[in-house]
Amino acid sequence: MPTQTATDFASVRNHNERAVFHAVALTAYRFPGLEDDPELLADVACVALNRLPSRYIRHEVDYAFYLSDRERGESEKQLHDAVEYAFGFVQARLAMRVRA
Repeated sequence: MPTQTATDFASVRNHNERAVFHAVALTAYRFPGLEDDPELLADVACVALNRLPSRYIRHEVDYAFYLSDRERGESEKQLHDAVEYAFGFVQARLAMRVRA
């Protein structure tokens, strides 16, 4: 039976999380009613992240090293599109709640 070694997985994370959080923070000013509500901004981040593929890394340099310029550009566009969609989605759901 192989011996178990203690492995620390705390450094493993989804690269898109930080990128989405940053994009949501930068974009929020364009969406009155959402921009000052941390709960709704967290919802926006969740919707955006669920539309993106997971990109697990341990270090930021890992992500940069393994992607070509084309892939990096496609990833940035996907992120932008996901954040735009997420703001629209959450804003529409909020409007539906207000009308009900």
